[in-house]
Amino acid sequence: MDPQAIIAKRVALELRPGNLINLGIGIPTLVANYVPPGLNVFFQSENGLIGTGPIPEQGMAHPLLTDAGGRPISALPGASTFDSVMSFALIRGGHVDITVLGGLQVDAKGHLANWMIPGKMVPGMGGAMDLVSGAKRVIVAMQHAAKGKSKIVEKCWLPLTSMRPVDLVVTDMAVIGFQGGRITLIETAPGVSVAEVIAVTEADFAIPDKVPEMKI
Repeated sequence: MDPQAIIAKRVALELRPGNLINLGIGIPTLVANYVPPGLNVFFQSENGLIGTGPIPEQGMAHPLLTDAGGRPISALPGASTFDSVMSFALIRGGHVDITVLGGLQVDAKGHLANWMIPGKMVPGMGGAMDLVSGAKRVIVAMQHAAKGKSKIVEKCWLPLTSMRPVDLVVTDMAVIGFQGGRITLIETAPGVSVAEVIAVTEADFAIPDKVPEMKI
């Protein structure tokens, strides 16, 4: 299975009925494609839309319907559009249940770094600082390593997005939590062993006696 699909499918299992969910740029946008049947949730894009649906099929994109990164999205019946002031009032006011964000690094204390100097890794910080600080639950969806280097590090050396730690990290190799403030291996991806996860991870995990395989 495609690594990005593994991540998006596993994150989708964290959604609960009635949740208001913000999906960041990149892998997080794929989560909308894997919502379990019959689960009623509401996706928000910080550029001003509640009720985003799956990524439109080729040729069906509307030029005025985009996510915060400018990529085409669809709108479900009953969707609501509004300006950025209202959008960030929802975020900063603590009304977003879950935000799913991409990441460049997550460290052993759960700190997220997901932006860099403009013109370098990504265009800029966007709304990530507000989302990490304001959402009730923060999930990071990202590849476990990039260019052979672990993205799960002992301490972030890129600029932190927020001092608030994230709640969960889902990669193409593992699900990682921060139980009691300690980075903990919760699940491994299908066909991936605990030893393989450890071998490509810089941070020092707490590892339970039994680590189940992801159910996706």
